[in-house]
Parts: sequence; structure tokens; C-alpha cells
Amino acid sequence: EPLCMAYAYDDGPVMLWLPDDPFPELRGQIRAHNAGFDRLIMAYVMQIDIPLERWYCTAVQAAANGLPRSLEDVGRAVSSSMRKDHRGAQLIRLLSIPQADGTFNSDPALLQEMYDYCRQDVEAMRAVSLSLRDLSADELLDYHVCERINDRGVMVDVDLCRAATKYSDAEVAEIQVLFHEITGLASVRSPKMRQWVQARVGPQAVKLMTVYKDGEKKFSIDKTVRANLLALHEESQDEVPIEVADVIQCADDIWSSSVAKFRRLADSADIEDHRVRGAIVFHGSPATGRLSSYGAQLLNLPRKSAKNAAGVRADLIAGTPVTRVSATLKSMLRPAIIPAPGHWFVVADWSSVEGRVHPWLSNCAAGERKLDLFRQGLDPYIVNASALFGVPYAEIAEAYERDGKSDMRQDGKTQELALGFGGGKGAFGKFAPDKDEAFVARAVRAWRTVNPWMMSHGQALEKAYLRAMRNKGHEFAAGRVCYLFDGEHLRYMLPSGRILTYPYARLESDGVSYLKASWKPAADATEWPRGNLWYGLACENVTQAVANDLLRYSLRQIPNAVLAPHDEIVVECPIDQVDAVAQDMRSVMCTPPAWATGLPLDVEVKIMHRYGK
Repeated sequence: EPLCMAYAYDDGPVMLWLPDDPFPELRGQIRAHNAGFDRLIMAYVMQIDIPLERWYCTAVQAAANGLPRSLEDVGRAVSSSMRKDHRGAQLIRLLSIPQADGTFNSDPALLQEMYDYCRQDVEAMRAVSLSLRDLSADELLDYHVCERINDRGVMVDVDLCRAATKYSDAEVAEIQVLFHEITGLASVRSPKMRQWVQARVGPQAVKLMTVYKDGEKKFSIDKTVRANLLALHEESQDEVPIEVADVIQCADDIWSSSVAKFRRLADSADIEDHRVRGAIVFHGSPATGRLSSYGAQLLNLPRKSAKNAAGVRADLIAGTPVTRVSATLKSMLRPAIIPAPGHWFVVADWSSVEGRVHPWLSNCAAGERKLDLFRQGLDPYIVNASALFGVPYAEIAEAYERDGKSDMRQDGKTQELALGFGGGKGAFGKFAPDKDEAFVARAVRAWRTVNPWMMSHGQALEKAYLRAMRNKGHEFAAGRVCYLFDGEHLRYMLPSGRILTYPYARLESDGVSYLKASWKPAADATEWPRGNLWYGLACENVTQAVANDLLRYSLRQIPNAVLAPHDEIVVECPIDQVDAVAQDMRSVMCTPPAWATGLPLDVEVKIMHRYGK
């Protein structure tokens, strides 16, 4: 197989190493784009072991500056020409994949083109890195922590995954039924699906669906649009409600079905120890820095898990017909993650971490009153319901404890989820479509009366970032967050000191727009897609970012983590150590860092033989 390496020292010329040459001295910090790939090639192919601490990933650096991770996409995002060079991928396919006879193509002209392309990649990577804010010491440390989790990996029940894939035809049939139940349309491929989606999403989502052909405005639901809408759903269920996301995923059923997820889990598992490695993406969300995952999607598995996972597994392995195939398979995705023999999982989940972080960030008396609810051990959903229905807290709490459910508490929970980041009647109505207009209006008024800090905090954030855009180089604070516009990018600093970026921000007639790294441009686009910043999104971003800072801080102190899905840490440990590990995790995760003094935290810790909820 052709092997080469382009490299440069500091700002020196780009050089090329070939297998017959003496291997160059690699000194100091090593910067590479998607450095994990280079690090593993060095260790396992070239047998050169370089300590993890010396590696620096420029893809992470790009994401930490609010830009796309891909080196090609960074160039497209910042260039008006929007050209994408596919030649590198073509050369890899031509030269690095065995031919039919098992040999590799060694055409001199193609090899020379590959060598030139490698040099060009190093030039581009260096130029991008030099143009961006460097990773801070803490960001680099947290990247290394994440890479250790990736190297450790997590074990998959491969037999279960293979058995689940046999139910593919039955699941696709049920997906079609689900699609019809939600939409009333006959098929996922119905031309009316676009209109159905368009009628139910917010204005930002409609903009993502808008295309111009021959000067005429049209709307699309093609693959790129669907991917962008699902990405927007992760940020705002006000823009893309849950049932709309379900329909979009039905349209992508081959990729997003449970069978496809089981297949990816099995295919991603190491053949020797059945562990999936390298599936977690550090700083996967450019706007907040949260982790994400690709391939096996370890951080995005459905939360609902089968209560009798062992029994369901036995049925699937035996090929027993099961009812509600789609729901059954979905409920077994988390339980397909298992600890190694002789080990169990300790799973610690923060309780309402965003519901605590958000009022704490407001740094006001009303926000402190909200935090006092948590300090006193009260249920904020019941507090909301008490204000909404005029029923004493104790009465609702007693009924909920007795019956295990409460319609009034559920409405209080809906208030928190729909209105917590500035949503109004429309947001509540999407979460609770069965409620009439008068009830929705009353629910919004009641929640805002109990939570006056939210609107004032959102308006303070909006005032701060707008003032920053109008006053280049000056800082403007709102609560515990500070904004600054450097003439090109709008940045915000968190209480931890971490800086996040809305890149290439513009002050438009209707507010602030910025380059949205998580979206993809259409094939004929001349500019990277842009998002609009409004106070609700600003609230959501700063809250999720601070929650991610708490996760990062805790992961530095908790060894043997194998997963870290947003507000949860999963540790694999020997069976006889689970009690001590659980106690340590509780202590770490309930103790706020120095920059978060006064933030009340609580966790629920469970011991699991299989991952679940």
C-alpha cells in the first residue's frame, strides 16, 4: 500500500517522507487535522508511540472557533467561491484500496498527485490553525481526556446487534405505519411530506428549506435539508418539534432505523474484544462545545430502555416474533452497550442540570429564588403546576408519589421544557397539541409569573450581544456571561473562562446572523448557511455550554469513563468497586468548581449490568 507523510516544522517548508527515507524527528507538540487518525496510524501501523499529551487537533481548534471540523468545509465556510475539492478522496480510493487482484495501484502520475495533495493539505491545515484562536490549556486537556475515553472504548453485545438486524423488514413496515399515523400521508415518499413539515416548523427551519432555482423561490426536503432540520431539532424543539423530527427520520429510515443503528454498533466493534472505539467527537457542537458522536452514535441512543432487557434479548436471539418491532428494537439500543466480564457500569446522571444552570447564569434575585427550590428539595414541575392550577404543592406531590404519575405535574413539566428558553404560546402548543388556546395562554402567563428571571435574563443577553456588535472591541456582560465583537466574530465568555464563537457575525436589520457550522450548504450554494441569534437561542447556548463545562470538569477527575452523554457519565469498573466508585462520582459531580460557587447540583447514581435508563 502506498505510504507517505507530509509534514512541516513551525513555519518552515512542507516536506514529504516516503518509506525508504529516514523517519523525521518529531519534536514538541504535533498538530494534525483529526489528530486521532494520525496518532493511531503512528502507533499501530508505523509502531511509533507518541504520548497523547503531545497531540493537538486542528479540527477541534476549528470547532472551538465556531467553524466546521472538516478541513475542506472550513475552506468552503470562509471562502466566497464555495469550491469543494473532491480529488483527495478520489486519490485515496484509487491508491489506498486494493485492486481486484489484491495489489495496489502504483501509477507514478497518481502517486505524484497524491504527494502534492498531501503537501497542500499541510499548507491548508497550518494556514487555518494560524488564523484561529488557539485552544486554551483547559480545552487541550479536555480533548486529551476525551481521546482517552475513545481509546478505552465501550463493549457492545454483538450477538444481540446481529440478531436485531434480522427484524429489518418488519421494522421498515412499522416505520411506514408510524409515518401514516403521524401525518395521515400514505408513504414516506409522498410529495406532500414537504408541505406537512413546512407547516409545522419555525421560521428558522423554513429558511433552511428555502431554495432558489432560476430566480424562483421554492422549498425543499432533500437529504441536505433533512440533515439540517434534524440538527436544528437538537438545538430547538420550538423550531422542529419532536413529531416533525420523527417524520424526517422516517424519510431517512435506512439510516436512522434501529436496525441500522444495531448494524453500525456491530460493525464498529473491534473483532477481538467487541469494544467500539473512537466514536465520540470532542467539541462536536461548535456553538456550545458539547460532545457528539458519529458512526455508532453512542451518545444519541434512545433514552427509553426495555425493563426486562435480558428477556427481550433472549427473544431476539431466538428469532421469536415480537409485537411492536420498532419500539422493541429501539428500547434495546442502550442495553446493547454492556460492561466487560467481571465489571458493571456506574451511571451518574445530573438532576435537572440545565434547569439549575440557567437561573444561576441570570445572577439575579429571582434566579436565586428558583435555585432555592432545588436547595430545598422541591420539584420545580410541581411548583409550576401549583401556580398553573391553583392547587397546593403538597396535594399534587402526594398524588404523584401515590400514583407514580400526575397530569398536573406533566403540564408543569411541559411548561419548563417549552418555555424555559424563551418559548411562548407556539412552543407550548407544539409540546402539548391537545391543549386549547385559552389553556396555553394561561400556562405561559403562570410560568412566567413564577419564573420572572427567564425573560429578564434573555433580554439582558440580547441587549449585551447587540451592544457588543455595535461597539467593536468592547465587552458587555449579562448575568454571568460576557460578549465581545472583534470586528469579524461575536464571542462569548463563560464563567469558566472558556470562549465560544458565533463566526462571521453580522448585524442585520432583523438582528444578528452568523455562520452556522453544524448546517451543510446545498450543492449550488454560494455562501455557507447562516443562523439567526435571538435571546432564546442565546439562553439555550450559554446554558448548554456551562452544563458542558461541568461535564468536562468532572471527567478530568473521574477515571475509567466509557461514555458521557450530555448530562451523564458512565464508568466501567470491577464489580467489587462499584460502591466506592459510585460514592466518588457523587462527590465529584455534586461539588461545583470554583467558578460555579453557589450552583446547587445533585445526581442520581445507578449500578447497571447493561446500559439503560
